[in-house]
Amino acid sequence: MVHHYAHSNTIGLHDIYITPGAGDRTRSSDRPELSHLASWSVSSHKYGFGVDNLRDGNDTTFWQSEGPQPHLIDLSFPKRVHISAIAIHMSHPRDDSYTPSKISIRAGTGLHDLQEVRHMEFNKPDGWIPIVLRPMEVTDEGEETEGPPIPCHHLRIIILANHLNGKDTHVRGLRVFGSPVQPQNSSAIPLSPLSETSSTTQGSGLKKTSGKQLLELGHDGLSGFTSTQFKMHEFIR
Repeated sequence: MVHHYAHSNTIGLHDIYITPGAGDRTRSSDRPELSHLASWSVSSHKYGFGVDNLRDGNDTTFWQSEGPQPHLIDLSFPKRVHISAIAIHMSHPRDDSYTPSKISIRAGTGLHDLQEVRHMEFNKPDGWIPIVLRPMEVTDEGEETEGPPIPCHHLRIIILANHLNGKDTHVRGLRVFGSPVQPQNSSAIPLSPLSETSSTTQGSGLKKTSGKQLLELGHDGLSGFTSTQFKMHEFIR
């Protein structure tokens, strides 16, 4: 049985902050944290380093896989949720070849129709890495525009490869977030910086864009995201 830890249902990504420089924290608005709603499972684990270590809020503990790659983290929700971003905690200085270097994030109504929504590569990550699931566009400065959240019942994080071709993996934490709370008179919300291929922190803030702005961009919030089959599920669920 997965233990559900008691905590507030709303936290901010500023609780998972990244430090680009000394004394500098990137903050974001509050958004609901959804992972406590899900049933969690992993593809394998070493005794004493199981799935609960992904959820305990302690970066000195970690889940360690024990089996062939790829390694899987699955979150199954009892009802449809709308996921905007996840945050994953990795530490290359402590974990070396156990540190993920490539991951795939997939979503769907169940295991039968999972579709990849993001593929990420990391170079020696250290700390909480925020990942927006539906970026709309990227500026020359590396800023991503955050699109509408992804509706799904099942979320899967796949560790495809580790640093130095390591076999097993360490992940020290995982959180799943809904859409940010939109402040009044504001159309953009900065999020912690993210780079598709950088180690962790460097880059500019991600922004949340309103529906009106999406239409002005000529984007319906669905196209350019994933397969036609998965788009259909967004309407039938």
